[in-house]
Amino acid sequence: MHRIFALLLIGAAVCTAQTAQTAQGADRPFVLLISIDGLKPEAVTAAEAHGLKVPNLRALMLEGMYANGVRGVLPTLTYPSHTTLLTGAAPARHGIYDNTTFDPFNRNDKGWYWYAEDIKVATLWDAAAAAHLTTANIYWPVTVGAPITYNLPQIWRTGTDDDLKLQRALSTRGLEQELSATLGRYPGGEEETVAEDEVRTRFAVRLLEIKHPDFFAVYLSGLDTEEHKSGPFSKESNAVLERLDTLVGTLREAAQKYAPGRATICVVSDHGFASIQHDVNLYAAFLDAGLFSMEGGKISAWKAIPWPAGGSAAIMLADPNDAAVRGQVKALLDKLASDPRNGIDRILDSAELARQGGFPGAAYLVALRIGYEVSYGLSMPLIATPSNLGMHGFLPDRPEMRSSFFLVGPRAAKGRSLGEIDMRQIAPTLADVLGVRLQGAEMPGLPLL
Repeated sequence: MHRIFALLLIGAAVCTAQTAQTAQGADRPFVLLISIDGLKPEAVTAAEAHGLKVPNLRALMLEGMYANGVRGVLPTLTYPSHTTLLTGAAPARHGIYDNTTFDPFNRNDKGWYWYAEDIKVATLWDAAAAAHLTTANIYWPVTVGAPITYNLPQIWRTGTDDDLKLQRALSTRGLEQELSATLGRYPGGEEETVAEDEVRTRFAVRLLEIKHPDFFAVYLSGLDTEEHKSGPFSKESNAVLERLDTLVGTLREAAQKYAPGRATICVVSDHGFASIQHDVNLYAAFLDAGLFSMEGGKISAWKAIPWPAGGSAAIMLADPNDAAVRGQVKALLDKLASDPRNGIDRILDSAELARQGGFPGAAYLVALRIGYEVSYGLSMPLIATPSNLGMHGFLPDRPEMRSSFFLVGPRAAKGRSLGEIDMRQIAPTLADVLGVRLQGAEMPGLPLL
């Protein structure tokens, strides 16, 4: 009799614990973070002026909080910016200094900063894991090996179907196969048009339905892909954004269905965009000056070399203490900058780079004027026809580089403009919504109400 009574007590305790856990889950905030790579804020805030029909993004603006512009980090590139969006720190602190790693001999075959272990400060993934929250990711940059419960990271190598095998191997075990069984083929790395965004959105909705994360980040790349190809606000870029607006509506509807009354939806971008008319061949200038040498079509030795970043380039020295080489580089840069046809806006030294939080270890940064981009050619001429019609990577003080922030949810003010904000404020704001502590953020979060 005593044993039966004890079992009844245990059963009652288990039911009470399960009920409490369910109630706690029902009350817990849910955050969906959507990145639209390359989304300029005026594409939403002044949509009509640009001939854009983006009702779902406009609804976020009218029903929640938004920035007229987000001042980004140096450099205004995808990987450094997306890491700032999850850490609240500038690149010099968080460790993702560029899209591609510095690799003067190209031994890493143009490898990118794919791996979360390169991040030197806490991310929202870390903060959520410490708080025992469930997390999910669809294609967010720098997430290979991140502490994410359900992770489909971004990575590629060859552009072949082996990239899919690599993604599966580095994703949460069995996750891609489980989703693909009913949704079809998941896109490989570097498959980054709006059509692939539409597929990834279907995967995101299904993952949300069956895995129930507390924090979910989704990265959409198609706008950036098209803006590089045809420029910002081209007919083609606008058509892509309108398709992406439909995806935002789909994701918002799924989030609010999954977490009614407790879903916060935040749409961000990593940088703005500028139209391009010229390529600037800094590599050829450095080769011509004898600052690196070639053998068999490859770089065989170097004393100083550019590290390209779109509309800018860090200048790296093999020996930072070599005063003679530093002087030679400075003389070359001054000569190039003296001719306005070369498109150089400013030359930043290491002290200024430290103040702006970018490229630690670089001797200089060549900042180009809007309309010029750094190319990778190894032969003259110095100025050539551009390989892209749109580019970013210009200094963050350029208004063309402003990115986007929209947030709607139970704790967000309605229809409130925040004016211009700093990108480093976004991660601590989302941490506040999630109720987690984010170590290493350089600025406080935004006031929600």
